Amino acid sequence: MAKEKLVEVKNLKQHFKVGGGRVVKAVDDVSFDIYKGEVFGLVGESGSGKSTTGRSIIRLYDITGGEVKFDGQVISGKIKGDLKRTLTREIQMIFQDPYACLNPRMKVVDIIAEGLDIHKLAKNKQERLEKVYKILEIVGLTPDHANRFPHEFSGGQRQRIGIARALITQPKFIIADEPISALDVSIQAQVVNLMQKLQKEFGLTYLFIAHDLSMVKYISDRVGVMYHGKLVELADADELYAHPLHPYTKSLLSAIPEPDPIYERNRQRIPYTADVHDYSQEGPEWVEIRPGHFIRANKAELVAYEKQLADKK
Repeated sequence: MAKEKLVEVKNLKQHFKVGGGRVVKAVDDVSFDIYKGEVFGLVGESGSGKSTTGRSIIRLYDITGGEVKFDGQVISGKIKGDLKRTLTREIQMIFQDPYACLNPRMKVVDIIAEGLDIHKLAKNKQERLEKVYKILEIVGLTPDHANRFPHEFSGGQRQRIGIARALITQPKFIIADEPISALDVSIQAQVVNLMQKLQKEFGLTYLFIAHDLSMVKYISDRVGVMYHGKLVELADADELYAHPLHPYTKSLLSAIPEPDPIYERNRQRIPYTADVHDYSQEGPEWVEIRPGHFIRANKAELVAYEKQLADKK
């Protein structure tokens, strides 16, 4: 049975004009699909374009070029009011900083209920309150937390409030933009486990953006690797970690620390020489090197990658 696409990104471009007439190609010709019910991980270093990709999908930016579809409908460019209202209900975002994205002057009950108020999803004040209480309990907080202000919570609790706010409208798709990078390491796993539980419970689809590859592997079904605005490799999570092909992917994976002290002592970092793969120039193409495993490479590189895969069989 064929998987059903929820999000389709085709040749997405997001360019920004900067001083001196220069243009920064933050996202340049990126294409991928996200299937219903899956977690699609997007990884890369700071400045790779991964967060800009997420923000372009949710329409925080007017895209420079390409097309984005959601549930079969084109949502990039100008859209009608009814579709815009549907999108603001069905696509939600969890942001990186759980404090900066919460209004410090608003109580938690009003922060979470904002989506209910905008979309008129509660018949009266009592139903509004009951829905907020219920979602608080679902994310591991209590109704007692509803009348407090954001500054009264820890970072992990604030991120749970952000998750509750995203869930309250019963969305189909959630973009999680570095949702754990601002949290203590001890709290990160708790938040990821919560997101995983919610995804299964509500049949959610995630775009999970992060630079921590170990956490991305843990939660994602498929992973795309971005470098300088380009998608350079994409595969099932297990495939990507077992058979990385692109030198940049290998470099990122080699940086993942392991709890084994002996392994750590001998771990070899693989440096990445950017000028070898200059994607500002024409040449490298986006190719499916084996089913579900895509790579951006020129012809000579493809031959080397194919040999590498053959040697591993």
